Amino acid sequence: MNLVTVSGPPSSGKTAIILKTAATLMQKGVKVGVVKFDCLSTDDDLLYEKAGIPVRKGISGALCPDHYFVSNIEEVSQWGVKEGFDLLISESAGLCNRCSPYIKEIGAVCVIDNLSGINTPKKIGPMLKSADIVVITKGDIVSQAEREVFASRVNSVNPKATIMHVNGLTGQGAYELGTLIYNEEVHVDTVKGRELRFPMPSALCSYCLGETRIGDEYQMGNVRKINLET
Repeated sequence: MNLVTVSGPPSSGKTAIILKTAATLMQKGVKVGVVKFDCLSTDDDLLYEKAGIPVRKGISGALCPDHYFVSNIEEVSQWGVKEGFDLLISESAGLCNRCSPYIKEIGAVCVIDNLSGINTPKKIGPMLKSADIVVITKGDIVSQAEREVFASRVNSVNPKATIMHVNGLTGQGAYELGTLIYNEEVHVDTVKGRELRFPMPSALCSYCLGETRIGDEYQMGNVRKINLET
């Protein structure tokens, strides 16, 4: 079984890209499954079911969705093996710019859209910087010059990545993406013992643990203060 992780900021088009790409692979007889990780709620599983793609979803609730992903990805991969998938796609919530769900030697795709702002690639962090493939979406509603400038900014942050433009509405570019993320010679039976590409922050502050009151006397654990001196 192939395993690939797709992440990216909210509303960048991850689900649309996965749907279009999975459709091209399924037409070639590839058995595809999806696991959707999210924070509070999601209806994307209904879209996958409608497309005939086996899907499971995990809601992290009060936890960081990427920490939740890492805590469950082995069980997810075993589900994929049990179901006999050729390719299992994990879709991350992509809410934290400090975390990254990518695993060493496991395919990593970051989806980012042209409308997010020209400086966004510098702000996203390891989710973009450590990806193998960066998919840029919503290129049909910006100019060619804007597309080229945005792609250049992405390349400056992650020069080793393959950068692709994929249209989540028409599916243009989805076939090419499918050829990159699926390799029938790769077999992943387990991720136990594998390592993340980037360490996630694990220190906690009082607000992580449920504190709601504001003030120094209520702040414990991992606390950082802003420097207001000029």
